Amino acid sequence: MATRTEPGAQEFVPAHPGSLDELRAAAGGCRGCHLYRDATQTVFGAGPVRPAVVLVGEQPGDVEDRRGAPFVGPAGKVLDRALAEAGLARADTYLTNAVKHFKHRDTGKRRIHQTPTRTEVVSCLPWLTAELELLRPRFVVALGGTAVKALLGPSATISAVRGQLLPWPAAAHHPADFPHADGWFAATIHPSAVLRAEDRDALYQGLVEDLALVARALGDV
Repeated sequence: MATRTEPGAQEFVPAHPGSLDELRAAAGGCRGCHLYRDATQTVFGAGPVRPAVVLVGEQPGDVEDRRGAPFVGPAGKVLDRALAEAGLARADTYLTNAVKHFKHRDTGKRRIHQTPTRTEVVSCLPWLTAELELLRPRFVVALGGTAVKALLGPSATISAVRGQLLPWPAAAHHPADFPHADGWFAATIHPSAVLRAEDRDALYQGLVEDLALVARALGDV
């Protein structure tokens, strides 16, 4: 008997979405992988409809899963502060994740984050692709290793691309999936890494410097 495979998100993504609201509503019913079963809700992206910068994280955390919005928990507070120091206004950026459901292990007392597998990332990627097609940002910024691999391919690493501005979507693993070809890609650590680090100040400063690179480039566009 053949093993049943999960369908992936593509069959749930509208063929020609007219707006982010339409896309967000459709994402609420996504059953493209098993992660929806243990999550409270789909956590879609949020921000302006024509942002200069799109920030892509890994997945929603516990707070985001409960509230239904990206980067509203502890890591989001770190990101807010870093954006402000770097010269980027959060109100002018669109925040989203490579995976739209919270993957976790429930201990009975708290829900422990678990990193999405490559299969889960690929299953969810059609939502991110559709978001970027509508948003058409000047800069796509990956926050953390999962986002880097989602956008640039499974062999990509933060260390190889951090501190650079790469042409987008030419740098992508499958550039044809992303229709606009006049932007830039950058990568930095996920703000949650700052919270886990022993030397928080150094890691945080690196996050600010990476975001400032984007801010300076945005001023030159």
